[in-house]
Amino acid sequence: MGEVVLAEYTQPFNENDLPSFRPLYQRTVAALEGVPTHLTADAAFDAWYVYEPAACQGGIAAVPKNQHGHPVFPRDPAGVPRWPMGLRMHPAFQLAHTYGYRAQRFCCPLLHPVATAEHCDHPQFAKGKGCTKDVNWERGGLMRVQLDRSSPLYQAIYTQRTGCERINSQAKELGIEQPKVHNGQSVANLNTLMYVIITVRALDRVKSINKGLLQMS
Repeated sequence: MGEVVLAEYTQPFNENDLPSFRPLYQRTVAALEGVPTHLTADAAFDAWYVYEPAACQGGIAAVPKNQHGHPVFPRDPAGVPRWPMGLRMHPAFQLAHTYGYRAQRFCCPLLHPVATAEHCDHPQFAKGKGCTKDVNWERGGLMRVQLDRSSPLYQAIYTQRTGCERINSQAKELGIEQPKVHNGQSVANLNTLMYVIITVRALDRVKSINKGLLQMS
């Protein structure tokens, strides 16, 4: 039958996708008059706050992991990071991270809560501090690193993302990549019109199918 567009947000070509998530999500919730249980997006949207709404609803955000070049720290099932030698790091205290999330600080298990007789070659250990790691402790932050991306639920939800590609394909046919207007507001208005056309076409197909089914009955 096709897909419909519930929300749109136009931004310049030189901006990445991630800043569009919050306004798009807010507009989608307003259009649905409810909060969706699950979300899906491509790896460009791999940020903790994309997972947060789904985590709070008991759902998942089916988004591929993107480490952005950062090293991977092994975690146990509770989300606690493991020290390079394999031991669970020790939870110290929580703090407000400068990136806007609640973080849990973990410390070297050889020095906290009390020092042991074991030693480590890390330079921080020689200073008496040991390794520390501030972990995103929001629900979305934990889901991002703990999500089983091989599970049937993840695969089923992520597969639905192909609907976005079909919308994009229709928008390209309508000329979204080469707008014949020049200022930002005009481009945004043109995009809105394109998405309205795509949605109306989908609704027309639904009405046609329903009419056929009623005639058969």
